Amino acid sequence: MPKLYVPKQISTVVMGVSGCGKSSLGAALAREAGLPLIEGDDFHSAESVSKMRAGVALTDADRAGWLATLGAELARRPEGAVLTCSALKRDYRERLRAAAPGLRFVFLALTPAEAERRVASRAGAHMFPASLVANQFATLESPVGEPGVLAVDATAPLPELVAQVRAWWAEP
Repeated sequence: MPKLYVPKQISTVVMGVSGCGKSSLGAALAREAGLPLIEGDDFHSAESVSKMRAGVALTDADRAGWLATLGAELARRPEGAVLTCSALKRDYRERLRAAAPGLRFVFLALTPAEAERRVASRAGAHMFPASLVANQFATLESPVGEPGVLAVDATAPLPELVAQVRAWWAEP
């Protein structure tokens, strides 16, 4: 399959609550566009991972260093990249935008019930327990209406999601 042309090689964050499918869509988009994938979960501190595994929600302070690191990862890739990151608050998204001008966000929208079902189904295989899903929804500040944001239904089949993002990337 030929490499997808991404205008100006703009970086894209695939965002949303835990269980929405960030990793699956992010990997598919990175392959589609021939861009590097930055898996946000890989950059959490050991302390943050321990907290999450113990069912303790992260705070803004816990996320500050993580967001700075993710911003630096984006800045190191002026050719573009796909980042998976919850990016739950507008402030978090603004920090990432400051690191990578023109940054776009794909928001995987999902209901709390579906997110909890998905997270519970991977119990033990992921650091994030279902008990923290409600906290993610309480923290989430919807990005809908912000510039450079595409909201998609996280329950849509992966090929459909890729096609929606591909069409969006191609818009002027």
